[in-house]
Amino acid sequence: MGPTSIAVLGGGLTGLSAAFYLTRRFPTARIAVYNSEARFGGWVRSDRVRVSYTNHHNGKLENADVVLEAGPRTLRPNARSVLELIHLLNLSSTLLTVPKTSDAAKNRFLYIPEFGELCRLPSAPLDFLTWSGPSRQNIRRLLLSSVAREPFKRRNRRLGLDDESVDDFMTRRFGSEWSRIFASSLVHGIYAADARRLSLRSAFPSLWEAEERGNGSVVSGILRRSPPLTSDEEPASSYELGNLADTMRDVSVYTLREGISTLTNALVRYLREHPNVYMYGGVRITGLRINPRSKHFELITTAMETAFPTHVVSTLPLFRLHGVLTPAISLPHLTANTYTSVTVVNLVFPRPPPSTAPLHPEGFGYLVPRPTDGYFNDNNRLGILGCVFDSSSTATQDSSDAVVKMTVMLGGPYASRSLPQINVSDLLSELSTHLGRTLPEPVLVKVHHNQHCIPLYSVGHLQRMEELRHVLASEPWAGRMEVIGAGVGGVSVGDCIEAGRNAGRFWS
Repeated sequence: MGPTSIAVLGGGLTGLSAAFYLTRRFPTARIAVYNSEARFGGWVRSDRVRVSYTNHHNGKLENADVVLEAGPRTLRPNARSVLELIHLLNLSSTLLTVPKTSDAAKNRFLYIPEFGELCRLPSAPLDFLTWSGPSRQNIRRLLLSSVAREPFKRRNRRLGLDDESVDDFMTRRFGSEWSRIFASSLVHGIYAADARRLSLRSAFPSLWEAEERGNGSVVSGILRRSPPLTSDEEPASSYELGNLADTMRDVSVYTLREGISTLTNALVRYLREHPNVYMYGGVRITGLRINPRSKHFELITTAMETAFPTHVVSTLPLFRLHGVLTPAISLPHLTANTYTSVTVVNLVFPRPPPSTAPLHPEGFGYLVPRPTDGYFNDNNRLGILGCVFDSSSTATQDSSDAVVKMTVMLGGPYASRSLPQINVSDLLSELSTHLGRTLPEPVLVKVHHNQHCIPLYSVGHLQRMEELRHVLASEPWAGRMEVIGAGVGGVSVGDCIEAGRNAGRFWS
C-alpha cells in the first residue's frame, strides 16, 4: 500500500521538485510542504528591477528593467531533469539560450594576482598558438607541462584510499601550482569552498572514475570512452523532454526570460492548484518523532499543531534536520559537514559610449584562485571568488542594452569567521584592478548575504551518506523517510531537481 500522507520538509528547489513528482507518483496522497520562509524557492531568487541611467547619446534620464539573480543564473543543457521539468511545466517558450559559438561560451577568465591581469583560458587547442604576453605564457607553460606530463606519471594513488580532497588529488596528478590555480578556482566557482577540504569523490566523481579507467592517468581516462550506463543511471529515453533535446543541441548555457525563479514560481503555482497539496509558508519544523504504536511520524511545527504523515521527505540542510529530531530517533552524520556562506553583489552600470573601452571583456566572467599564502591575508582582503559578466550571456532578459550587469561573489572560505562587510567603493576599486579599467559609479547595487547556502562535502562524505541511507532503511524508519537535497548529493540545479524527481520512487 502506498503512502496516504506525505510531509515534504523544505520549500526550496529540491522540496518543490519532490512535491511535484510525488503528486504524479501518488495522485491520491495528501502532500504537505513546509517552508520556514513565507517565500518558497530557497536560494533560487530572481528579481526584475527598474534602474534609471543617463543615455550617453542624448543626455536624457531613461529607465530600463533588468533581471538580477541572487542564486544560480544560468543552466547547462546536460541536466535532463531540468529540461524535463521545463517541458512538463510548459516553460519552453521562456527559454533564452547561449550558443556554443558565442563569446560568453568561449571566453572564460582567471584573475591571478601574481600575474596582475585577466587571463583567458583556452577553449580549443589552437588557442595555445595565438597566446601572447607574459601572463599567458605562464598559463600556457603550466597547462601544457602539467597536463602533457600527467599520462606519463606512474600510478600514485595510495593502496586502499577511497577518497581524498580535491587539492590532494590534483596535486598528486598535476602538481601543487596547477592545483592551487586551476582546481581552487573551479571549486570557488561551484562550491565557494576550500579545495583542500572538499571531497573529490563527492564533488567531482568523474575525475576519480577517469583515473581508474585510465589505469592511474586522469587524462588517459578522460580520452577513453566512458563505460556504459550503470543500473543506477537512467537512459535519456526515460525523461519527458519533448523537443528540448534538439533545442539544446548547440547550446552552451541557458536561462529563462524572468530568471531561474521562473522554475520555482511555476512549481509553486502547480502545487497550489493541486487539490491534494497543502503549502505552509512561514512555518518552521520544531520537532520530528515516530509514534511507536501507529508507526506514523509526528511533526511539530510553529503553527502550533502536530501533523501525522505516514511518509516524510526531508530536504532541510542536514544540520537543521539534526536539530528537530528527538534523541530516540537521531540519525548519523547530519553534522559532519559545514556549510559555506556567500555574499552576492549585483552591479548595474550605464553602458559607456562606443568610443570608449567596454567595462569588461566579452566572456562569461572570471574566477580568482586561492592566494599563495592562504585565505587569511591581505592579498584578497575582500574575499572575491569571482565575477560573472551577466550582460554577455543574459542581456536578452533586459528591456535595454544601455546598461551593463555584473555579479560578484565573495566569501566562501574567506567568510569562515563572518560575512564581509561590503564597502562599494572598495569593491569597485578591486574590480577595476582585476579588469584593468576604471569602473564608473553603478546605477544599482544589490547585496545578498546567503548564509550557510552551500554544503562543503568533507572527505568520506559518500560513505557517510551510504550509512545514513542504510539507517533510514531499517527500523524504526523502515524506509518511510528520505533525506535528500544539496547536503546529501549534488549542489547544482540539476542535482536538486533529480533528487526531487527520485523522491518516493521505492515506496509502495
